[in-house]
Amino acid sequence: MPADLAVIGLGHLGLPLARAAVAAGIATVGHDEPARVRDLALGRLPGGGTEAALSAAEVRRMLSGGFRPTADPAELGRVRTAVICAPVRLAPDGSPELSRVAEAARALAARLRPHTTVILESPAYPGATEDFLRPILEQGSGLRAGRDFHLAYSPGRLDPGNRVHDYHRTPKVIGGLTPACTESAAAFYGRLTDKVVRARGPREAETVQLLETNYRHVNIALVNEMAVLCHDLGVDLWDVIRCAETKPYGFQAFRPGPGVGGHGVPLDPEHLPHPARTPGHPLRMVGLAREINNRMPSYVIQRAATLLNEHGKSVRGARVLLLGVTYKPDVADQEGAPAEEIATRLTGMGATISYHDPQVPHWRVLGHPVPRADALYEATAAADLTILLQHHRTYDLQGLTVKAQLLLDTRGATPVGAAHRL
Repeated sequence: MPADLAVIGLGHLGLPLARAAVAAGIATVGHDEPARVRDLALGRLPGGGTEAALSAAEVRRMLSGGFRPTADPAELGRVRTAVICAPVRLAPDGSPELSRVAEAARALAARLRPHTTVILESPAYPGATEDFLRPILEQGSGLRAGRDFHLAYSPGRLDPGNRVHDYHRTPKVIGGLTPACTESAAAFYGRLTDKVVRARGPREAETVQLLETNYRHVNIALVNEMAVLCHDLGVDLWDVIRCAETKPYGFQAFRPGPGVGGHGVPLDPEHLPHPARTPGHPLRMVGLAREINNRMPSYVIQRAATLLNEHGKSVRGARVLLLGVTYKPDVADQEGAPAEEIATRLTGMGATISYHDPQVPHWRVLGHPVPRADALYEATAAADLTILLQHHRTYDLQGLTVKAQLLLDTRGATPVGAAHRL
């Protein structure tokens, strides 16, 4: 049976979109590489669930609702709407790496039909929809964007595990190449969300993504710097934040941590492809924020070593238990989580590492499996140092602080005075 919608890229953006579409009664096909498609078709999380956007149960409900995962690109030529949700990473030089977007666009272009609406949701720099995606689609199809098919950009806005701001309660921003492109995309998203916000064009919509992602990273960098300062001053930062967030205007509370994970990548115009660079100054705050946030795993290691030394132990030979290795509480997604870097550094310093995470049954670092603590309280009591990296709601922190010999809380989640806080 032909589908109305093709979602290209079944990762942290594509799967939630497909789930929302299936729930809205839209016949949906999902396209991705064969290995991921095989897992999804069997009701399993692709890639072992390390970047899980949904649970396996939710995937199985999608399948029973008619969702069809496929690796056959021919399916892309039978839909009215195609949404590209291919993953984007930062290249070593700090620029966005769009090879997966290009691959998805070429597969779609070869089968693109007139009157199809094509939407890009992957993170992209301002101008990418027009200057990068549009030429691939036009050259591969022989069609003209804005005349023969609709083209638009809509930034992904997902907060995994958030039960209040789910897909249909989160406003969707849309910027089309032409007003008709915007309205076509708005008609599609209007079936999935309560509110559609029209941007002036794709560049404005792309810059919404840029601003929202950089806003998060810059504010986390500020509180991360405050965490280091307050520790040096002997000030309880967590109490400072508790008091500051009572201000009813002009302040939004962010909290420090061992690093910044997630799929949103902070972009500095200095690292954008040349046509997208501005002649003026780069976003210096973004570059500085990235530098500060990237230092946090090292700071956690420093604090851990100091704590062990103060209690007559060294990192070499110490038994260290890491609690929570995902980037966000109560989700299985490990994208960008600082746990891997922290484990790698501690191992390199001679520590013996184990972990516990209710969301992650198996964890590998540098290709090697890390022992999982199945008996959590016993493992906490046996460890020379326990480091809370992610606060999952299933953790009884009061009980863990009683059991732990030393507990370093990087999330400020433990009772006051019960542990050493970041």
